[in-house]
Amino acid sequence: MTITRRIFEPEHDQFRETVARFMRREVAPHVDRWREAGCCDRTVFEQAGELGLLLMWADEAYGGSGNPDFRLEQILYEETIRHGDIGLFLTLHSRLVAPYIGRLGTDEQKARWLPDAARGKHILAIAMTEPAAGSDLAGMQARAERTDGGWRLRGAKTYISNGINADLVIVAARTGPAPRAFGLFVVERNMPGFTRGKRLVKLGLDAQDTAELYFDDVFVPDANVLGDPTQALAYLAEGLAEERLLAACQSMAHAQVALDLTLAYVRERHAFGRPLAAFQNTRFTLARRFAELEAMQGWIDTLVMAHNAGGLTPTSAASAKLLASELENRLIDDCLQLHGGAGYMDEYRISRMFRDARVSRIYAGASEIMLEIVARSLGLTEKMR
Repeated sequence: MTITRRIFEPEHDQFRETVARFMRREVAPHVDRWREAGCCDRTVFEQAGELGLLLMWADEAYGGSGNPDFRLEQILYEETIRHGDIGLFLTLHSRLVAPYIGRLGTDEQKARWLPDAARGKHILAIAMTEPAAGSDLAGMQARAERTDGGWRLRGAKTYISNGINADLVIVAARTGPAPRAFGLFVVERNMPGFTRGKRLVKLGLDAQDTAELYFDDVFVPDANVLGDPTQALAYLAEGLAEERLLAACQSMAHAQVALDLTLAYVRERHAFGRPLAAFQNTRFTLARRFAELEAMQGWIDTLVMAHNAGGLTPTSAASAKLLASELENRLIDDCLQLHGGAGYMDEYRISRMFRDARVSRIYAGASEIMLEIVARSLGLTEKMR
């Protein structure tokens, strides 16, 4: 059953059809191979770029269509998950990483990097997480030191999405003795001293190329520094609300596909001479999850429109990310259970979705961090007496 959605116009429906065709034709046939290899083909980014699916917000001068409508990215997520694979991180490239260049880059930097990113020629990644620093960005130990004409970058990053394929990596690093002095440095593929570690084998998201990155005295010229080299934490904070709304949209899309798969399965599968769908437990379980999903999707869609109007708050984004990811995991767990033993077999998509879903309560800020953000917005702190 389709959830009622009221935020889309006819042009969005046309865009959805375009994306769905692309995913069915250029992505779906390769998903099994990508998941086994642990990495998507680079060419899929170029194919998406040719179709205008990358950096849609960017000005036409930089290869985009000049359309910042967040609903387009929401649709891209939904159709990527339905017809392609959740591990294809086109949105990370386009809407999480590239906007740092769009917001902070000089005209020269934007002209140098954005057109190739929009065409999918250059794949983007952002490197914040370190072995000892995850959600606590101020705990990062990677360091950049001033030198003639630029900076010397040293340190290591881990769990970096698009880490194997990336041609440009925006690296956050400490730049001075002040506790919050950090900069953003654009490291290019062939810079001496920049190396990639092994591809990390994960619980899920098998097609996503997640890697360790190492920076051994990498010289980064001043021309590759984004903005003020002491204000990275403030810059990163500016993008967090949108990142968390994107994560919430992903969770909703993933949950909807799992529900649809399970509805089809319980109608076809029989036990004790009856379809599974005829048992009260099946009917009530799926009815409850559908009701929760419809209510959550309505709220997420409202936040999408608020974001388009410039009104998304950090608290709302954190709340949405928290509740959407938790609903996604509850729903997919129920769906796997209703598949019975088949749900435990990797040949059934629900098994892979169960593994893929688990990280949604961790990345883009763990659930515990989301709770802390919401608690602080209520005036609740550890210092209360």
